[in-house]
Amino acid sequence: MARTDETGQADPQAPASETAPNPQPGAGPGARMPRWLPRSMVLALLLVGVFQLGSWAFHQLLGLLINILIAFFLALAIEPAVSRMAARGVRRGLAAFLVFLGLVVATSGFVTLLGSVLAEQVIKIVEDFPAYLDSVINWVNAHFNTDLKRVDVQEGLLRSAWLREYVENSATGVLDVSAQVLGGLFQLLTITLFSFYFAADGPRLRRAICSVLPPAKQAEVLRAWEIAVAKTGGYIHSRGLMALVSGVAHYIMLEALGVPYAPVLAMWVGLVSQFIPTIGTYLAGALPMLIAFTVDPWYALWVLIFVVVYQQFENYLLQPKLTARTVDIHPAVAFGSVIAGTALLGAVGALIAIPAVATSQAFLGAYVKRYDVMDDPRVEGHRPRGPGGGLAGRLRRLPGQKAGEPAMADATDSPA
Repeated sequence: MARTDETGQADPQAPASETAPNPQPGAGPGARMPRWLPRSMVLALLLVGVFQLGSWAFHQLLGLLINILIAFFLALAIEPAVSRMAARGVRRGLAAFLVFLGLVVATSGFVTLLGSVLAEQVIKIVEDFPAYLDSVINWVNAHFNTDLKRVDVQEGLLRSAWLREYVENSATGVLDVSAQVLGGLFQLLTITLFSFYFAADGPRLRRAICSVLPPAKQAEVLRAWEIAVAKTGGYIHSRGLMALVSGVAHYIMLEALGVPYAPVLAMWVGLVSQFIPTIGTYLAGALPMLIAFTVDPWYALWVLIFVVVYQQFENYLLQPKLTARTVDIHPAVAFGSVIAGTALLGAVGALIAIPAVATSQAFLGAYVKRYDVMDDPRVEGHRPRGPGGGLAGRLRRLPGQKAGEPAMADATDSPA
């Protein structure tokens, strides 16, 4: 307490430390928060809001971004054909339209032929189903001493609960299938339109990208674009050649077995096996096996054996030679890229994984400095052999003896 005189007023001669307490920082009702704290809180909240909005927009537009990615790679694949036609005086937009028109006509014709073949085969299977069922019942009766009848089997199938549930689920799922078909058609239209714009306005797109970059970066972007066009076009070219070889080989096999619609089935196997990586061969071979089964069940087995054998021939002999100059990547890298692409983007990732990895590998190879490898046996996986360096020499060496010292004579070799 400050000292006061008799009148009750503070003594002016009292020290200042006794008249007023020392103010503590941040203490008392009149203390203020730092000026930077509200701004930091607002900035943090703003950043969180922008991140949440961007994440929401990305998930909403993920389908569109995937379609644009597919369209970009498709435009890269047809870029050489469009540029070649444009170099001969054809307008670039017209050249892109003619290329897409050819692709649409070829795809529509193939799908129409394949659909007619499938429809005829389904009708044939339905008509011949009683005969197949009779043969199976006769075989079962002959080998297991049973007395089954086709009428009883058919009634049991028609009255089964799983068939009734399957029909009900199929009836309720018609709308879902229709919606998926319409969604697929819209997605195909979106990809086609973006691919056409990318192919027709390729120079304008490159000019727009380069206009916001310095000259050094422009050269890098144009070089990466050129590598991507070369690798993607080379991938499509090599896959087309392998599809042709596969189609001819399967046509000869199917024609030799007498399987109907051999040309269309061979085209199906060639295209599906090459443009659906990893599992395309086995998916493509299922349809010829089914149709061969309608002719003779043993023919289906022969088709399966031929598909497996041809897959090995293609993997180890044909594919390395055809892709050595176009898509020169190791088979293990290609397999891993397909798995990674499938995990990230599904079937779309499997289709674009190999050209994307080939483009990245070629682009990095242009900037990674390489050196001459020294002449060492260990490079080839061989271990150097010095005096006594082999396994037998190490076994014959006595304990404590060095590698360069001669081995001691055995007791049996010493003179008597």
